[in-house]
Amino acid sequence: MKRTLARPARPQGPRPEGGSGRAFLLALLMHALLFALLFYGMRWQSSSPAGSEAELWTPPELAQPTPTPTPPAPPAPPAVAAPTPPAEDADIALQQKKRKLAEAAAEKARLLEAQREQARQEALKQKQLAEEKAAADAARKKAADDAAKQKLADQKKADAAKHEQEAQARKAQQVQDEKLAAQKKAEADKAAKAKAAQEAADRKAADQARQQRLAALRGAAGGAEGANGNGLGSSQGGSGAGAGGTASPGYIDRVRRRVKPNITYTDAITSNPTAIIEVRLAPDGSVMSQHLVQSSGISGWDQAVQTAVKLSDPLPRDTDGKAPPVIQLRFRPKD
Repeated sequence: MKRTLARPARPQGPRPEGGSGRAFLLALLMHALLFALLFYGMRWQSSSPAGSEAELWTPPELAQPTPTPTPPAPPAPPAVAAPTPPAEDADIALQQKKRKLAEAAAEKARLLEAQREQARQEALKQKQLAEEKAAADAARKKAADDAAKQKLADQKKADAAKHEQEAQARKAQQVQDEKLAAQKKAEADKAAKAKAAQEAADRKAADQARQQRLAALRGAAGGAEGANGNGLGSSQGGSGAGAGGTASPGYIDRVRRRVKPNITYTDAITSNPTAIIEVRLAPDGSVMSQHLVQSSGISGWDQAVQTAVKLSDPLPRDTDGKAPPVIQLRFRPKD
């Protein structure tokens, strides 16, 4: 059996470039492989299958004469090999293969470049994220430092304000204390003046009462006041007088020497004024009363002398064993 192979239609494409020796050899090899494939394929299809025998039995009434066997068919002629396609088709196929390879290489290069671009974008993104994180960390650190500095400044400001407030409070307290001290001093001076005035009034009343008693005693005695009714005495640094009795010479000096060590006065005085104190005594020398007859003009010195008289109680007795009822003592700061 003869089989006719249809020649495939020639593909339309660009004209091949001028072949080279290598391309020609490759095309020749491809055609040889194609020819071998076609040859063995046609031979396999044209071979007849091997025959098989079978024995058939029929009943006698249906038996017929045995037919003459048909001779086997002659073998089919060998298939005619298809003509080898020209070299131009091989070049076209080669060019198509090259184009496909080039396209595959280009696609691979494109994919590789896309992967590289993606990796570069990812690295850029990671770098940007790292920079943003570093900037955020730096901002947080700067904010924390600024907050700490502001807190320290506020603390220093608060401490300064507190110290200033305490200083003002101390100053106000000092002013208040000074005012209070001045007020107390004024009150003390006022009280001292009132006391001095009261003592002066008391002494004046006592003197008047004493004079009245003396006048009554003199009137009862029927005599006048004698020359020795008043005694005058003087000594270094002062003088004294006794009333209602005669003081022996030197008695006033003895009393002054007893009182003077008890005078305490430390203020500086440029002048040397005299303070005269009249003292009423009991016979045993006890001080019954005293009053300032003549002020020195310095209240501190006058008060110091009166205090010394109180501290010296009782005063010494006279030579007759009794103290005069009334004596006057004179004291000056520089004596």
